[in-house]
Amino acid sequence: MEEKARVETLKQKGPLGAEELRRMDAYWRAANYLSVGQIYLLDNPLLREPLKPEHVKPRLLGHWGTTPGLNFIYVHLNRLIRARDLNMIYVTGPGHGGPALVAQTWLEGSYSELYPHVTLDADGMQRLFKQFSFPGGVPSHTAAETPGSINEGGELGYSLAHAYGAAFDNPDLVVACVVGDGEAETGPLATAWHSNKFLNPARDGAVLPILHLNGYKIANPTVLARIPRAELESLFVGYGYKPHFVEGAEPERMHQQMAATLDRIFDEIREIQQRARREPLGERPRWPMLILVSPKGWTGPKELEGKKLEDHWRSHQVPFGEVRTKPEHLKVLEQWMKSYRPEELFDEHGAPRPELSALAPQANRRMGANPHANGGLLLKDLYLPDFRDYAVEVPRPGGVLGEATRTLGVYLRDVMKANAPSRNFRVVGPDETASNRLGALFEVTGRAWVAERLPTDEANLAPDGRVLEILSEHTCQGWLEGYLITGRHGLFSCYEAFIHIVDSMFNQHAKWLKVTREIPWRRPIASLNYLLTSHVWRQDHNGFSHQDPGFLDVVMNKKAEVVRVYLPPDANTLLYVADQCLRSRNFVNVIVAGKQEQAQWLTMDQAIKHCTPGIGIWAWASNDADGEPDVVLACAGDVPTLETLAAVDLIRQHLPSLKVRVINVVDLMTLQPKEEHPHGLSDREFDGLFTTDKPIIFAFHGYPWLIHRLTYRRTNHKNLHVRGYKEEGTTTTPFDMVVRNDLDRYHLVADVIDRVPGLGYRAAHVKQLLRDKLIEHQEYIKEYGEDTPEVRDWKWPY
Repeated sequence: MEEKARVETLKQKGPLGAEELRRMDAYWRAANYLSVGQIYLLDNPLLREPLKPEHVKPRLLGHWGTTPGLNFIYVHLNRLIRARDLNMIYVTGPGHGGPALVAQTWLEGSYSELYPHVTLDADGMQRLFKQFSFPGGVPSHTAAETPGSINEGGELGYSLAHAYGAAFDNPDLVVACVVGDGEAETGPLATAWHSNKFLNPARDGAVLPILHLNGYKIANPTVLARIPRAELESLFVGYGYKPHFVEGAEPERMHQQMAATLDRIFDEIREIQQRARREPLGERPRWPMLILVSPKGWTGPKELEGKKLEDHWRSHQVPFGEVRTKPEHLKVLEQWMKSYRPEELFDEHGAPRPELSALAPQANRRMGANPHANGGLLLKDLYLPDFRDYAVEVPRPGGVLGEATRTLGVYLRDVMKANAPSRNFRVVGPDETASNRLGALFEVTGRAWVAERLPTDEANLAPDGRVLEILSEHTCQGWLEGYLITGRHGLFSCYEAFIHIVDSMFNQHAKWLKVTREIPWRRPIASLNYLLTSHVWRQDHNGFSHQDPGFLDVVMNKKAEVVRVYLPPDANTLLYVADQCLRSRNFVNVIVAGKQEQAQWLTMDQAIKHCTPGIGIWAWASNDADGEPDVVLACAGDVPTLETLAAVDLIRQHLPSLKVRVINVVDLMTLQPKEEHPHGLSDREFDGLFTTDKPIIFAFHGYPWLIHRLTYRRTNHKNLHVRGYKEEGTTTTPFDMVVRNDLDRYHLVADVIDRVPGLGYRAAHVKQLLRDKLIEHQEYIKEYGEDTPEVRDWKWPY
């Protein structure tokens, strides 16, 4: 009678009826039981015999501390999905709580549908437990293998940007994003709170941020858990949110609090969206958020051997580990798992009892089966206009000047316009779209902006804008990743030097793609496309801090089937490459192209023929057609191409008998052996281009050792000499940048003289001329502040 009265009292304090409360609590216990089992058990999954040391895994790995909170949230979101027919996905910032997502998707049945060997019975439960963080099994973090996941749990900080990226242009989608209070201390996450200034409630979905405040990181308190409540609330009010709190540890009271609070939150979300969809958007809405304050390691053992476990950092990972060797630890584990009363949760076969299964949403409404979390299912091809229609007319090589990225901007404008009805293409960048010469986009769309606007602002700030700009490369990258993973397309333009800010985010996305290629049920998604401009060789005005081409080295560390690097030398080659990248799937494509006015080399027909293989001889710049060359001059990148051709001009003037072969590389991967990259040249093809014994002078956009790394196994590697960036830079003239790094035309010709056998002493006068030119250059720029007319006005003369 006392128990009945207590439940009735609780019912009056919240929206859950007694039976619904009982079943939801049971569902939560089941998820927690399955989570603990994954961390600890190798066998005896239902504890139907006394727990023995051999039932426990020899290596205990995983994270318990955040897991019960993640399970608690999931159970309550399931209730809302069923009650309101919500289309919802679940993003877990503390993705190290992987046991929770695996447990929840197994309970709802989506896990077994994708992994039929992990059945919904005792045998399946045993496989579920054994495989977790076990050789041949699944990762301990939420990962690509986890149904319903769009967020890798290994590195913290990206969840909220991913969530907003998923919500853009998905008006019916709700993205519940759990942010760990440790994760909240990272730079990417701290900035991502501002994403609410870009979310248009009329056209986009909703994001529900849930700050999981459980107090501790791996070994320390979290900052947000140790500031006064008023300060914490003010912080999020200042970010533009309406915070709602759910706090406590007593399960029944917490269930009622959570249910009531989520009901209020979703009423507020519905009101914001309905108002925005029936009348013009006025003041920026103050979206609700939830702050869940619960103990770390909730429902776990309170203490062991006099040391606090629950509500302490000790529960962050495995709360206690000497289970096989200490009988008292084994007993604590058994008592802990039995406290969830598994006999009430699973039937005689080990399957979840029907009354629990009935709490899960059905079919694609299950968060583990929502197609938005497997975006390739929803992906539609972009409509791409014919890139040939945007060609720059090139009457002869170098006969016309042009800005490559400005030409690309016109093409992207029409891509944006053509796909406007589908709303599946976005361009992101850190406040540099116009600076990077992509301003034509603003002829058909604005910059996304839902924050306050002033009369003096640019007219293209618009709630419905499709260009996303924020001065945070982390947030741009996170938005685009979330957008792509949920089945859309996009491009990220950035200054080359500062793309390094997202090195680690690139790494994580490349790993995600690598893994998804090996998971049959993960459908291919649109590639992540980077356009790196304002590059190292034309950052002469900004100086040394802006001069770094090393992102290419980071990219080349990834698996060959995932990454592509392109260095188009002019506008027509850039158009071809961009079209190919926008059509591709499951790659990270990096395009490096300058935005400054420069010579255009190839007609569109020539560009197609050159870019299709990605490498080739420029016959019009070479003079070895009737025999073998004396030297090969290779180049990759727009400025190295310019300097190489200027060097060829000098050779023709001063060393006319020398046979020179000019090779231009657009697709950097062609330099690798075919066995290492699908775009790589065979040894026979490589030797045919570069010869087996002639000197090769290679002018490269980036750090020279990358070319050596790609070609070290080639026959003629011993004769390869690479010029590239060698960390010499300052605020100076464009030509002085290449001079400082020995990449200029004069150094290249000197390299030829030094390396062609027998040429050195016969070309001494030429060598002295080159030295004098370099001295003249230094004197001239110090006097006049610009490059010599001979350099500024040079054109390909043939």
